[in-house]
Amino acid sequence: MPIKSTNITRVHSHVHLKDRWARHGHRGGVLWFTGLARSGKTSLALGLEKILFDECYRVRVLHSQNFRIGLSSDLGFSREDRREHIRRVGEVAAFLARRGVVVVTSFISPFALDRANARAAVGEGFHEVFLDPGLAVCEERDTDGIYARARVGEIPEFTGVSDSYEAPKVPELRIDTGVLTVAESLDILSEYATRAFRLPRA
Repeated sequence: MPIKSTNITRVHSHVHLKDRWARHGHRGGVLWFTGLARSGKTSLALGLEKILFDECYRVRVLHSQNFRIGLSSDLGFSREDRREHIRRVGEVAAFLARRGVVVVTSFISPFALDRANARAAVGEGFHEVFLDPGLAVCEERDTDGIYARARVGEIPEFTGVSDSYEAPKVPELRIDTGVLTVAESLDILSEYATRAFRLPRA
């Protein structure tokens, strides 16, 4: 997105990124969870945050609901607003990752271009995690009835029903959350995070 402000200069920290990594024993980066509603994003993001926190990671979950209450409270669900929503998330995630934090995001983020832009903002520390139980399983899990309401037109532009979901073609990690349990999925995620972020012990 073009920068409208003029006469501005980027300010750089006096603390080097690798020094932040060394202090905490791990790299910063982003695990970007994407998938349909009820694919398991929230349960796994919060569960992984607790596991990594208990292992002394600097870790933070960014969740769509919280963003829409706060930073994205001025946005609706049009395609343009959704793209701006994800742009903001990508910039916040990149900001935290550049300060040594492991960021776990929980956003449907249905459009491939938006996820690519988030990847570009973060850089090499971006890891796309596709939670993919299939639409039928997501609808079976829908105890709140949001899919049923979308099917009868009560919720317009609903991803997977009346609006498209562009599934990742080559994510860093794909988990079939329709087959694997939460515990099994968390084991996979924890092992992946360790490989991706933990620094070798001196």
